[in-house]
Amino acid sequence: MNWLHTWSGLLLGSLLYFIFITGTAGYFDKEITHWMQPERPIINEEIDQRSIVKMAEQHLNITAPNAQSWWVVFPIARSYSAVTWWQESDEEGGKWKSNTLDLQTGTPVITRETGGGKTLYAMHYVLHYIPKNLAYWITSLCAMFMFIALITGVIVHKKIFKEFFTFRPNKKQRSWLDIHNVFSVLPIPFHLMITYSGLVFLMFSSMPGVIVGSYGTDKEKYNEFVESVFQKSGHPEHNHKSANTLSMLSLMPDIESRWGENTLYEIGLEGRGTAGAHVQVKHHEYSGISQGEELIYHGSTGELLFDSMKESHPQSASKKLYTVLTDLHEGNFASVALRWLYFISGLMGAGMIATGMMLWATKRREKAQRIGTESAGLKLVEYSNVGIIVGLPIAIAAYFWANRIVPIDIENREGWEINSLFITWFLMFIGPFILAKKITIQGLWIKQLLLASALYLLMPILNALTSDKNLVSALLQGDWVMAGFDLTMILFGLMFGYGAQHLMKKWKK
Repeated sequence: MNWLHTWSGLLLGSLLYFIFITGTAGYFDKEITHWMQPERPIINEEIDQRSIVKMAEQHLNITAPNAQSWWVVFPIARSYSAVTWWQESDEEGGKWKSNTLDLQTGTPVITRETGGGKTLYAMHYVLHYIPKNLAYWITSLCAMFMFIALITGVIVHKKIFKEFFTFRPNKKQRSWLDIHNVFSVLPIPFHLMITYSGLVFLMFSSMPGVIVGSYGTDKEKYNEFVESVFQKSGHPEHNHKSANTLSMLSLMPDIESRWGENTLYEIGLEGRGTAGAHVQVKHHEYSGISQGEELIYHGSTGELLFDSMKESHPQSASKKLYTVLTDLHEGNFASVALRWLYFISGLMGAGMIATGMMLWATKRREKAQRIGTESAGLKLVEYSNVGIIVGLPIAIAAYFWANRIVPIDIENREGWEINSLFITWFLMFIGPFILAKKITIQGLWIKQLLLASALYLLMPILNALTSDKNLVSALLQGDWVMAGFDLTMILFGLMFGYGAQHLMKKWKK
């Protein structure tokens, strides 16, 4: 069982580390995007959702008069701006576009093109530079190996809770084992939940045989399966016959009579200009861990077709389980405090993987010192660990730096932000191998930690120099998201700096 635990974690450890880091960042994806688009106006005054809908529809009539899908997202909860969305084509896969609105003028705010936190979050399951379906298979495989490592880890460490309260500093292998146990045991419920729910999330891609066995390989049959399982009641049947549709504004009085004023998260008009048009409205508050109340109106008559609080739509046990697990995985329901708990637990998961990688190398280094020889494989793992464990945080810092440094008007700006992340990570990975003859492995760790510390500590200064926002003004104006991001970067910088200082003291002895 011990070998199964070791190798299930080691074989895909680097990729699992990447998945945990980027997935953890996703718990603050909207906040990251807010920082990466400093042009967005700060909204501190009380909003009037009726007036936002009115100006949004006026804007969409000019910008996207032929689009069949219009959506308006309000500046409420974790949405920090009023944003309009529209789909260029009503065909499946049609590209979506968006604009942030200035609530003072009703005109779109010119914001920089960026992947923001959404792209960073998406990397933990679609990876990058490879086909999406292949990425789903790879991440599913990683999740399975992770789940095996967790289960076998619980079995291997029989005295798991005793080990949790044990820490033996300066004991090399023993110290790494103790730290590994802390990162593993304290958030073990989170680790099990996030790994298993990740498997469930991607099961339609990684286990398609179940669906194919009942519905065949035809795409229309697959869509039939999706609609039968996931489609909510209340949606009118697809009807592309032309018909007049009501404005979303005209439905606001009825919506407010049911929910009260300024309670909407988003409102959307689907199938605009057709007989199958409908208006969907979502409440900003969650019901438990699931999406909150929802209303659906007929787009032409204004008739209420669906009210999630009044109509029961029975679900199978499997559908309920799937919904619960995916809601827990995404954590969209989480309050600020619970979101931070998700974030910290995710970082501890990354720490568990990193310390496991270090433990494997340290154990074999001690053995190599006893017998007086070292293998090429050991050197490969030791130098790789530097570029992977510290190199990835450096690469993410480079992603944020690129957001401020890459020219605003460059073509494919979002792509260059992402490229900067992977180029930096590649350089951090190969750097230890190139410098191996000039710098000791200890020196390589220290140098990368110092670089990470500098990049994160200087990020608030970069923000102040390259935008009209800074930490002081954000605090004074009540822009807690912008200020919180800068403060978090400072905290990470101090942590990396402490790590470098600790290693310098340790290796001087």
